[in-house]
Amino acid sequence: MAAIGVHLGATCACAAIYKDGRADVVANDAGDRVTPAVVAFSESEEIVGLAAKQSRIRNISSTVVKVKQILGRSSGDPQAEKYIAESKCSVVEKNGKLQYEIDNKFITPEDVARLIFSKMKETAQSALGSDVNDVVITVPFDFGENQKNALGNVLVYKLGGTSLSITVIEVNSGIYRVLATNTDDTIGGVCFTEALAQHLASEFQRSCKHDIRGNPRAMMKLMNSADIAKHSLSTLGSANCFVDSLYDGLDFDCNVSRARFELICSPLFSKCVEAIKKLLQQVGFTADDINKVVLCGGSARIPKLQQLIKDIFPAVELLNSIPPDEVIPIGAAIEAGILLGKENPLLEEEALIECSARDILLKGVDESGAEKFTVLFPSGTPLPARRQHTLHAPGNSSSVCLELYESLGKSPMSEEGKFAQIVLQDLDKKEDGLHDILTVLTMKRDGSLHVTCTDQDTGKCEIITVEVTS
Repeated sequence: MAAIGVHLGATCACAAIYKDGRADVVANDAGDRVTPAVVAFSESEEIVGLAAKQSRIRNISSTVVKVKQILGRSSGDPQAEKYIAESKCSVVEKNGKLQYEIDNKFITPEDVARLIFSKMKETAQSALGSDVNDVVITVPFDFGENQKNALGNVLVYKLGGTSLSITVIEVNSGIYRVLATNTDDTIGGVCFTEALAQHLASEFQRSCKHDIRGNPRAMMKLMNSADIAKHSLSTLGSANCFVDSLYDGLDFDCNVSRARFELICSPLFSKCVEAIKKLLQQVGFTADDINKVVLCGGSARIPKLQQLIKDIFPAVELLNSIPPDEVIPIGAAIEAGILLGKENPLLEEEALIECSARDILLKGVDESGAEKFTVLFPSGTPLPARRQHTLHAPGNSSSVCLELYESLGKSPMSEEGKFAQIVLQDLDKKEDGLHDILTVLTMKRDGSLHVTCTDQDTGKCEIITVEVTS
């Protein structure tokens, strides 16, 4: 039996097959192991992949890129609004949903995603020589329920089947699964490319006295050149950026050194480092708790980024034996193989890796007395899971109230997010010092939460169980 794993990134998609006990990435019809997640529309056809990417300079207003950033979102969503502002395709709201308007036709983001997944399925089936409906799909770590549901609807429509839950869908008696990955699409390869393209635009303005940053066609040409240069700088000390007839018949020729590229992208590197540190803080780990780091995503090839990661984990070997942009689909294919190995993967509890749907936070105060929220279970935490946290409360009080909240991560915290509280009473007051309250939380596979709070001085304890937390 065979299964496939598919990773849909902001700019590229990649498929791997699981067969005979191993997972391998498969090449598309152009011989490439990674397929651009780009769809071009014309009056007579839809083009997916490399051909669509190569033609986007000529068809910029009818070529869709980065569809995953708008999939499952609605107008008013900050990320959707940012996408709409940057999109070269017209995005409008029709019948309460965001849609692309191309050549007087309305196309939903789900339609675009279906075309990409259809391409990846055809690629996998061509390598296998047979049909396959057992699929594991990866999504960004911060995908909310709406995004997962939209992705699920895409696959149900494309492959056929019946929805069982947000993350598990039966497809023709096979498996489909959404597997969360810690991928931050706001800091990806496309951002590094855009930063370099903006630098090249400034160089062109300096040398040729023309500001082309408001010219979509010229900027797309620079984006293509910057993308090639970025890849070259992962292995070479410098790269040449040449664009024939960039603007008003003028050619553009510029050399970019690796050091210059690193300087241009320094703010983005800092964001990457902060994202890693924030994740460690959210799960309560330090760098010393980590013994393996797997590099994934095309941007992990950038030497400077590798060095910054190494600086965070100096005693850890960076694992990069598999090309970084192939790691995630291979992992998805292996997951599919594990599920296939079960007699009935959709019904056996052991086959399902349940995850917390939302962030679970504990409310406290910082040294200034301001409210502070500590994430104990980030969304996507595999269940069952256990966390402990010591809460410090003012010692001049004889009682302490601990409040638990849930959030989708980027949403502002509000009272509506509070779902439980525990009160420890009759504590010994301290004129100086703090109460140290040890809080132990255990979340079971079904999402129920068991909470134990213990005053470290008196040993007084309160216990509650919350049956449904998300």
